[in-house]
Amino acid sequence: MSRLTGVGVSSGRASGPVARVAEPLPEPPATPAPTDPTAEAARIRPAADAVAEQLFQRAARVEGDAKAVLETTAAMAMDPALISQAEQQVTTRSLPAPRAVFEAANSFAEALRAAGGYMAERARDVQDVRDRIIASLHGVTPPGVPELERPSVLVARDLAPADTADLDPELVLALVTEEGGPTSHTAILARALGIPAVVAVRGVLDASSAIGAIVDGDSGAVELSDEDVPVQAAERAAAAEWNGVGATADGEPVKVVANVGSRTDASAAAAAGAQGVGLFRTEFCYLGADDEPSVETQRSAYHEVLAPFAGKPVIVRTLDAGADKPLAFLDMGVEPNPALGVRGLRVAFDRPDVLDRQLTAIAGAAADSGAEVSVMAPMVATAAEAAWFADRVRAAGLPRAGVMIEVPAAALNAREVLAAVDFVSIGTNDLAQYVFAADRMAGALAELNDPWQPALLRLIAMVGEAGRELGKPVGVCGEAASDPLLAGVLAGLGVTSLSMGGAAVPAVGAALAGHPMPTFREAAEAALAAAAPDEARAAVKAVLDS
Repeated sequence: MSRLTGVGVSSGRASGPVARVAEPLPEPPATPAPTDPTAEAARIRPAADAVAEQLFQRAARVEGDAKAVLETTAAMAMDPALISQAEQQVTTRSLPAPRAVFEAANSFAEALRAAGGYMAERARDVQDVRDRIIASLHGVTPPGVPELERPSVLVARDLAPADTADLDPELVLALVTEEGGPTSHTAILARALGIPAVVAVRGVLDASSAIGAIVDGDSGAVELSDEDVPVQAAERAAAAEWNGVGATADGEPVKVVANVGSRTDASAAAAAGAQGVGLFRTEFCYLGADDEPSVETQRSAYHEVLAPFAGKPVIVRTLDAGADKPLAFLDMGVEPNPALGVRGLRVAFDRPDVLDRQLTAIAGAAADSGAEVSVMAPMVATAAEAAWFADRVRAAGLPRAGVMIEVPAAALNAREVLAAVDFVSIGTNDLAQYVFAADRMAGALAELNDPWQPALLRLIAMVGEAGRELGKPVGVCGEAASDPLLAGVLAGLGVTSLSMGGAAVPAVGAALAGHPMPTFREAAEAALAAAAPDEARAAVKAVLDS
């Protein structure tokens, strides 16, 4: 038995036989050149259509968030821009069709990585579509999750949404990946399914002789065996009935809302019972645009996302771009350290006209949809910046202005920042990477980006205390909010709303309803007193289970 460690992202302990997720096909060669480039290019669209059809068929068999994920991936496979670029690579460079798809998809993935944050995490989706189309061109089975015939522990390099959207939790005992981090799709999905998961387990793919595994999603330990191990599923609490109202057992309100970045996301979140939207990412309207979208174009696009939440609260985040998220029309130049450069609200200081036009479009979409819209700015560091933004929001006729707490300085100055705005929302993903100087996309640093890190929780506590003192709402819109165990801790720290992917909404709502606020405050104190993430989890469990 060999022991490896990673980052536990979904609680529970399970064991059983190992089932490995197939690796992508080898990188396709650039030779030989096709004898008929036109005919070779014509193979690409049917292959993409076949991939999309297979994904649509899978989508037809499921509902909710899984359906939305599969339909979104299918639409990506049919993306006219991707197909056209691949076809051009064949006709202009005489590349074989598989190589053309490989290069075209990689350029799309690189653009998403450059966009950073949430968009960077979608690069894995493009690679998944790439591999599926290439497999279709070769006439072979696409890489991905094997057909499981018995309960198994899935081991993979990483998992794309389409790999996991329709997994059967009765057959998947646990998930283990060599890459990924606490905010990865694998982490989100595992919590939604209620199965143990450990990510960033370096070396797990090298253990090719292992046939059994024991997975501890709390400690992050993964034990691999060359012999059979008994099948043991994690104890999963029966799905608690949730009445759709975010509140603790004693009636303290804690809104359970969703993170969305498209019309599909919004529809899935509404179907999952989200009370509103805590983070509407507006970047989708700008990506790939050579020119700034007009106010009318933006207004129409935003309305489509807001429509499912008519009469409900929606917080719209203004454009989070610049530096490592380049947009052609902004022409921001090159910076030596983009992660610490001009991005988010900092772009608006140089181009306030872009912000003002976006605010006009948001105000119009709010009126069209009937949603109760608030607006917040990303990458705010000081109270003066917060006040500058709030003045522009109110001048645009929008009633509520807030800012994101992603920069440690903003957390340390939470009282002054909150005094300038109506609310704040803590982006735990970015806040963690800045606190620990650890890129959240780097698997080797995943442990530092664990939302249970006591240093991160202590900063959240400071913001929560400031919110209580000033009587203003404090939200969390990072993936920390999607962890049902951590949700109560955040509430105990003074957080008044939790925003997450739609799949996690019911479980978090039920978890909040499971204990009164005094118990969550006791659990929060226990977490703050811990010296490490695993100690914090254990301390909180001890309080909640007592």
